[in-house]
Amino acid sequence: MSEAPAAPQAASADGIGLLLQAPRPRAGWRLLPARVGAMCAVELQKLRHDRTELYTRAVQPALWLLIFGQTFTRIKAIPTDGIPYIDYLAPGIIAQSAMFIAIFYGIQIIWERDAGILNKLLVTPTPRSALITGKAFAAGVKSLVQAVVVVLIAAVLGVALTWNPLKLLGVAAVVVVLGSAFFSCLSMTIAGIVLSRDRLMGFGQAITMPLFFGSNALYPLSVMPGWLQAVSKVNPLSYQVDALRGLLLGTPAHLAPDFAVLLVAAALGIAAASSLLGRLAR
Repeated sequence: MSEAPAAPQAASADGIGLLLQAPRPRAGWRLLPARVGAMCAVELQKLRHDRTELYTRAVQPALWLLIFGQTFTRIKAIPTDGIPYIDYLAPGIIAQSAMFIAIFYGIQIIWERDAGILNKLLVTPTPRSALITGKAFAAGVKSLVQAVVVVLIAAVLGVALTWNPLKLLGVAAVVVVLGSAFFSCLSMTIAGIVLSRDRLMGFGQAITMPLFFGSNALYPLSVMPGWLQAVSKVNPLSYQVDALRGLLLGTPAHLAPDFAVLLVAAALGIAAASSLLGRLAR
């Protein structure tokens, strides 16, 4: 009779121990693939139901290739090592169009905060870094759809792009997605600092063109002044464009360093955005 309560007491002690014990970090990371897949599916659903954004965003890269690319191909003002300038320009426009989508991705997370969605996400067992990673790679999928549109436009204009499946897979899975992940995390980091959609729009517009013109998207490093070369060498967009040219055109590139820089930049972007996510929810 006196030993009967022993089992409930042991169970109660174990239950208290489980409540007081911090969950293992690995348990949250197990949810990462599902979180990334779910957010990517949401982005694709948006594109499927409303293709207006896809069409309107295709106008600007088309104009760059049609007007800027064909004009400078004729006047031959920029040295491109013997390849037509429009071919040289196409990878830069792919990177540009992907960046322009990702750099304003922080607006979405501010909207989620205003709608109360962010607070609900933060109370789930999923780590903040997993939430940011999911959003970053969702931006990558959205940018990838845009990149396909630009590639098709370039092909119609006669740009000599490779159709090697392995190289295209490298373009899709590594270069465009990783680059977009970094720029979307940069946007979400800025969102965590400025806390306002209007301010984020201002910062986004202020940094997009310097990032674009301060890279090798339009011209090689050799024609830049020294100070701009220094800026280009610390600009992740330059490494993204270099890898795209190497994969799509077969020009000399530094693929391993390019991939390494993009991977490190994306990881640092995820860490920075994750650290500021709680500030958005206050």
